[in-house]
Amino acid sequence: MTPEHLTGLKRPALPGLPAVPGEDLAGVDESTWLDVIHKMDEVYSQLVADEVALEEKNAQLEQSQRFIFSLLEAMSDVLAACNSAGEIEETNAALCELVGRDERALRGSPLTRLMADEASAARIRQVLDTPALQRGGTVVEVELRDAQGQRVPVDFNGTPRFDASGRRVGMVFVGRPMGELKRAYHQLREAHEALKRTQQQLLHSEKMASLGRLVAGVAHELNNPISFVLGNVHALGRYGERLRTYLGAIHAGAAPVALAELRRKLRIDHLLADLPSLMEGTLEGAQRTADIVNGLKRFSAKDRGEIAPVDLNGVIERAIHWVQKGTAPAFTVHWQPGPPCHAMGNAGQLLQVLMNLVQNAYDAAAARVQDGSGATTPTLWIDGQCDGPLARLTFRDNGPGIADEHLSRLFDPFFTTKPVGKGTGLGLSISYGIVEQHGGRLLAGNHAEGGAEFVLELPRCADPTPATAA
Repeated sequence: MTPEHLTGLKRPALPGLPAVPGEDLAGVDESTWLDVIHKMDEVYSQLVADEVALEEKNAQLEQSQRFIFSLLEAMSDVLAACNSAGEIEETNAALCELVGRDERALRGSPLTRLMADEASAARIRQVLDTPALQRGGTVVEVELRDAQGQRVPVDFNGTPRFDASGRRVGMVFVGRPMGELKRAYHQLREAHEALKRTQQQLLHSEKMASLGRLVAGVAHELNNPISFVLGNVHALGRYGERLRTYLGAIHAGAAPVALAELRRKLRIDHLLADLPSLMEGTLEGAQRTADIVNGLKRFSAKDRGEIAPVDLNGVIERAIHWVQKGTAPAFTVHWQPGPPCHAMGNAGQLLQVLMNLVQNAYDAAAARVQDGSGATTPTLWIDGQCDGPLARLTFRDNGPGIADEHLSRLFDPFFTTKPVGKGTGLGLSISYGIVEQHGGRLLAGNHAEGGAEFVLELPRCADPTPATAA
């Protein structure tokens, strides 16, 4: 714009002053007008920038509002934001659905009107009237009236709401209807009870399997003395008939010649000579049976929790004896009892552990013998060390060993590598638990020369006197 262009221009009206008609602005130079135009451009640009920023802020605010509303709608817990008078200012879909009223009907109404009884309303009022309520809030148990008019227990967490100056302006109540949780808890409890019953049945099954092995050994062990006693009793019965016949002839006054013939015919002299051995054999068989029963009584303290010093040498010998007599007659066990070694524990439970280890060793070695990949005789080596505070027993068999992928699962319940019907998968798991209860450890691995190796460690105790030894 040139000075010629400025000729004839009038001074623009200033704020508060009217323009002077026909006033000549020829005295205003070009730089002044350029500054004015530049300032106008700056103001306009600033107005445009402020408008853009305002629109962005509005968009962000709208997005934040939609986000908050989406959170409120997605909440499964019921929510009610109240003012200081307890009137609902904001709620969510979960509460509306529970009480069967829309948000507009709830907004502005007292929260206490949603309660099912006066006691619940009184608890809400008490929370609202507590001025020193902590920022962490408090939990109040109330009952709401749902859309069907039924009482619904709800645990409300009431938290105070503050304004920018830190003044308390209301409360926020967030809660979850407990009916669903109670049903879930009831189902969980039923499932737990069913699991406990199943576990007890499985434990009983494993105990019965162990008992079956023990009974097989006991039956074989008792068979010989009982058969011997039974045979002797039959012989004694026949001898008694002969003696009754001979004494009857004597009492009848038979002639000496007739008595001598009857004595020879009934073999009375042989009978009298055989009676001591028959009586001695019968007593020996009865004593052997009594010893077996007493041995069973010493090692049958199951489920009674009897804790006493236990002779580990005796328990090992008894476990080997019952397994060999029961299910593994062709089983070679290399075991040499060492010095007396005692551990504090339950004799019956430790016998169950050792029988399980011996039986598993036989099963593994026998399976390898049957498929022709191993030796001709299942064999077990047992080594005992009783030095220091621990008693250490090592069991090594000549079976195929333990696969690497099975080592970490060996003591898991229900895990077994035996065919279906041959094992419950609980033997080693139960044994592991028993050893832990005794303060010991049960370890498994493979021996360098082949076969599986189990190591049992138990805390030692002082050797008891003979009168108190197990």
